[in-house]
Amino acid sequence: MNQDVIDIRLLEAFAAVMSAGSITGAARLLGRSQPVTTRQIQDLEADVGYLLFTRNGPRISPTPKGVLFHAEVERLLMGLKHIRQRANAIGAGALPVLSLAAIPALAAGFVPAALAALERELLPSQIHVQALSAENVVQSVLSQSVDFGLASLPIQHPGLDVQWVCEVPCVACLALDHPLAKKKVIRLKDLGGVRLLTIANPYRLRRRVEEALEREGVVPAGVIDTNASLTAIAMAKQSLGIAVVEPVLTSSLPVEGVVTRPLDVSISFLFAAIAPTGREPTPTVAALNGALRAAVALMPGARLHSGATALAEAGDETSQFEKASS
Repeated sequence: MNQDVIDIRLLEAFAAVMSAGSITGAARLLGRSQPVTTRQIQDLEADVGYLLFTRNGPRISPTPKGVLFHAEVERLLMGLKHIRQRANAIGAGALPVLSLAAIPALAAGFVPAALAALERELLPSQIHVQALSAENVVQSVLSQSVDFGLASLPIQHPGLDVQWVCEVPCVACLALDHPLAKKKVIRLKDLGGVRLLTIANPYRLRRRVEEALEREGVVPAGVIDTNASLTAIAMAKQSLGIAVVEPVLTSSLPVEGVVTRPLDVSISFLFAAIAPTGREPTPTVAALNGALRAAVALMPGARLHSGATALAEAGDETSQFEKASS
């Protein structure tokens, strides 16, 4: 980059173009003229040293580098917005703004219940809840743009304070009228010749699902993968296959027309509650942590582990847990 610090107005222009899909739309959103917005995008490209958009007449589209850069810009702008809100709260003597990030299943499954369980006087007027990928949850906590996070393992970063780790066995989700729905337990071998519905990320739950199938010699008829377990469950409802997912949503937000069954082979889903290292939790964050821990412990088969001990002793992502459950 040509400068150590990028003008925030250039980043705002870039984010607006990404949102609106055009220079004209971005200028309208920002209350700026089109020539000014165009020049700001050009200045930003000159500053970072690469093209953020490709031009085809009046049409523009983000480059691959532009898409990656946008994720960073969004995080920065959101952080600046939160700083403003925190400053206002401090000035007004109000409770600090609460910001947390969680993978989608946990954001929908347990965060609302945990917030509802808090005493009213602990709830600030501004609460930000982001449903993100596990990798982005970790980055948000590391950058301290959020106060608290819930992410699936692996999590091994020196800048994270792991509060606790939850281990819970995955379940099978089937349409109510599926031939196997009458069974009390779904054998992993039942997935042979059946389409598998599961999570896409190959470095987290998906890897453990595939390893379990390989150990049992099971070959599905096909796979539909997704980045959200709710999508896999919705596909199961439409008889597109059998979903093998973590039991978070099935425990908290049952889907009509879908039955949930345990598997005969344990496939552990592991997630952790994380906070920035060295930051003293506010009373709200401390209470939220306790409420979340109490909520997740109610999942069938859930086991809670001391976060610091669990990750310090683990040689890899889940070695100690898998040995304990084998």
